[in-house]
Amino acid sequence: MEQLSARAKRLLGLDRAGPLRSNLRRLKGKYRVAMARLRRRRTKATVIGITGSSAKTTTAELLAHILEGSGSVHKLTVSNTFNRLIEKLWRLPRNSAYAVMELGVMAKGDMARMASVLKPDIAIMTLIADEHHSAFGGRAAVAAEKQALVESLAPDGLAILNVDDDLIAAMALETVAPSVTFGRSERARYHARDIHAAYPQRLSMTIHWPGGALALRTRLIAEHFWLAVAAAAAAALELGVDARIIAERVSTFEPMPTRCGVWQVREGPTFFVDTAKTPFHSLGLAFDMLGHADAGYKRVVLGHIADYAGKPAKAYGSAYRAARAICDQIVFVGEHAHRSGATQEDRDSGRFLEMRSVRQVAEHVRATQRPDEVILVKGSRNLHLERIALAADHDVRCWEPVCGYPRSCLECGKYLIPFEQHREIRAAEKDELRAVRKRASLWRRFTPFPRRPST
Repeated sequence: MEQLSARAKRLLGLDRAGPLRSNLRRLKGKYRVAMARLRRRRTKATVIGITGSSAKTTTAELLAHILEGSGSVHKLTVSNTFNRLIEKLWRLPRNSAYAVMELGVMAKGDMARMASVLKPDIAIMTLIADEHHSAFGGRAAVAAEKQALVESLAPDGLAILNVDDDLIAAMALETVAPSVTFGRSERARYHARDIHAAYPQRLSMTIHWPGGALALRTRLIAEHFWLAVAAAAAAALELGVDARIIAERVSTFEPMPTRCGVWQVREGPTFFVDTAKTPFHSLGLAFDMLGHADAGYKRVVLGHIADYAGKPAKAYGSAYRAARAICDQIVFVGEHAHRSGATQEDRDSGRFLEMRSVRQVAEHVRATQRPDEVILVKGSRNLHLERIALAADHDVRCWEPVCGYPRSCLECGKYLIPFEQHREIRAAEKDELRAVRKRASLWRRFTPFPRRPST
């Protein structure tokens, strides 16, 4: 190390305090960011950044689905962190027609950092809510953070804003780019009307704009998805996609499995699975979805609640009262289940149940399920409540309370295998992936480039 010049140490980051490994990791991170910026400059794709407190994943997935009807799409959804953005931009093909990127934040400064690399041509803002309360402390601070995406637009860019949200509507004044609006308000350029959903009837709506009216029929099951549909349709229309293609693509878009996905058990209940996240502000939307459903019996299974201000008892008590108004049985599961404040009468009658483990709930549901019922399973992804629906017609054998896997059980795919065996299986999978990459590297190294034909 002493033989390295001062310039070499500076380039390698070795002039800073810290072990070699951390310095090399820092250097690798800088290289990846630099490559992502280079790919962004070279791409011919129209780059679309989507953010908001909720509805951004469905908006991004639906918009990508629509645009795939008229060109190639490179997308980032669900895993919406800075590192994943860098990885996706690094792999952005030069000939992609569109790049649809969902952006999320966890701390102050995240959005400005992401926007500086993404440099979107179009920015879509869905809604602002009091999420990540410990990091931001309220809607105004969340809006200030998200606003960085709109501020990053160039004069020839475009902001697509939810006019129903006062904090988002105000962002039109914070960008040099032109803006268009969508929403239920008649002030919106893309005005959503005739919104209706009551399971088994799926969401239908009409978008009115100066160019006409677009009737949309979807596979989504809740009215609150109008926002994602309106945002995606507005963006597609602004990009010049034919209205008939938009209507056809929207009608074939399937709900995401753990974001109000419909799981039908043969000769059994229907599950509404909403286990991606549970911010307190969105609980009413999920309960409203179940309340409008046409079913002989309704049940709510609720896990952890996130992003609430004040004491937990207040949030869980409010959730219990709201659920009680629309269903026949309420089941709270997890370490906060005791905070419901449920009445003794509801406990004695079985209308309210308090359970500690997901497996216990799954066994209860399987023993008492009815073919005419709809069960809303709502919770943050850490408990993997989707196992309750899976256990209705599968032999689920992974019941680890908190496994640490950040995706759903469907993406993991190991719910039929005891958790104790997962580590060994994952190690074997990593070894196989490492071997595949090594073979690919050797093939590229020793395969000669094809010669140009002689002229």
